[in-house]
Amino acid sequence: MSNAKYIFVTGGVTSSLGKGIISASLAKLLQARGYKVTIQKFDPYINVDPGTLNPYEHGECYVTNDGAETDLDLGHYERFLNVPTSQANNVTTGRVYQTVINKERDGEYLGKTVQVIPHITDEIKRRIQILGENGEYEIVITEIGGTVGDIESLPYIESIRQMIWEMGGSCLVIHLTLIPYLTATGELKTKPTQHSVKTLLEYGVQPDILVCRTSHSLNADIRRKIALFCNVNVNAVMESIDAETIYDVPLMMLKEQLDKVVLNKLKLNLKQEPDMEQWKDFLGKLKNPVSEVRIGLVGKYIELKDAYKSIAESFIHAGVANECRVSLEWIHSENIDDVNVADKLEGLHGILVAPGFGDRGIEGKISAIKYVRENNIPFFGVCLGMQCAVIEFARNVLGMKDAHSTEMNPDTKYPVIDLMNEQKKITAKGGTMRLGEYACVLTKGTRTHQVYGKSKVSERHRHRYEFNNKYLSKYEDEGMIASGINPDTGLVEIIELKNHPWFIGTQFHPEYKSTVENPHPLFVKFVKATMEHSRNPVVENKILAENFTTRN
Repeated sequence: MSNAKYIFVTGGVTSSLGKGIISASLAKLLQARGYKVTIQKFDPYINVDPGTLNPYEHGECYVTNDGAETDLDLGHYERFLNVPTSQANNVTTGRVYQTVINKERDGEYLGKTVQVIPHITDEIKRRIQILGENGEYEIVITEIGGTVGDIESLPYIESIRQMIWEMGGSCLVIHLTLIPYLTATGELKTKPTQHSVKTLLEYGVQPDILVCRTSHSLNADIRRKIALFCNVNVNAVMESIDAETIYDVPLMMLKEQLDKVVLNKLKLNLKQEPDMEQWKDFLGKLKNPVSEVRIGLVGKYIELKDAYKSIAESFIHAGVANECRVSLEWIHSENIDDVNVADKLEGLHGILVAPGFGDRGIEGKISAIKYVRENNIPFFGVCLGMQCAVIEFARNVLGMKDAHSTEMNPDTKYPVIDLMNEQKKITAKGGTMRLGEYACVLTKGTRTHQVYGKSKVSERHRHRYEFNNKYLSKYEDEGMIASGINPDTGLVEIIELKNHPWFIGTQFHPEYKSTVENPHPLFVKFVKATMEHSRNPVVENKILAENFTTRN
């Protein structure tokens, strides 16, 4: 039996209340008190993982070092805790059922009828406890996706009930709920929270702590009312008022004494006062920047900003490192062409061309890259963004007018981006890309080597297509060099332009490794380059834009 303590975070009334941020904030406070903490996310959908989901469905797919395609909340966990997650930190209903069905096919149940209880719930409990059994973590926080009352969440709630029955004081339930404010009457209403807790009680689970999302502060009378009707202590009713930034939430929960109440209920020592000075320093710089830059994020999933969540957060980290506010301009690549690109990018101090799949919006990305390359505006390309930079350079510098990726045009005369050899026999879509952490050797004397300050790094990947090394010498002859190479395969990981203020593209996803404590150096230096560009005379930029329009 595991000696770890288990905290479950459930949600009620509505989705998107911020279970992931509350979980990460609590974990940060417990970590600051000296505890070894990890967080895991259990998602109720039947997909085995979110790797095959359209970003419009579920936001970005976050990738761990060990190559797991996971929920975007794992990015919050890593950004807050500065500790890597793994495959074990994200489990879906699909993965649970797949495991149970495979066991049944292998005869492991010895002819028994396989049922939700006990077989599915046993598998859920087994996966909940994996992270706590090896002794590495003292506290495991499990976030349950969806809301209480959803039919697909029932096996998870039942598993929690069983664990509380089996392990008693080693388990604790935090229920995140909503206290809506009715403008017409000027009142906060507690009834939705009461009904949510009632539903949880009907499933046999009594929450120990209620965290109440609200737009208005909860007074003592409301807290007592919630405590009375929901059968919790008054000091276990926590206010989570709307925050200016997600990075405020740990300090808000510290003020509410969430960490103290949790540790007391689990009968754990407080150990030490949480050291949050570095966090406070980060927040101080975030809210009091010395300067500001405007950076365009060019992508095709702009309608749902969660599709680029890690990139947006990386810019926050990099901005703080430079004591600069990064104002992101979200630009849909389908709305850009060679005619309007100067207007679309006017006044920007740099652009990042985002990752993605498929040919929608590709030509807009290429037009944007051409504009910033010719006008010496800082450019950063991630994954597909890097590939678009390679295509643009082939077409407009190397004279290969038909150059493309075989992902978009299988019959292109110049396949400068091509399907990786090991991918050519793969037909299954789920979990079959080049995923996870791979080594990259940096070329000395390059800008990239200068940025990292070392010769070998490891970064996370998620792609099927790669730079076609058949054309590498032609690129390098004209000034686009491979400044990062995978030592085992020769895969081009990073490209950059020699004679440009900042022009770097990465096949990997640096945004997955940026945290509050360790902002990613590529983002930090890119923001610094945009700051330097912002100091250039406006007149000069207008002349460059006019020249570009004239040429096209």
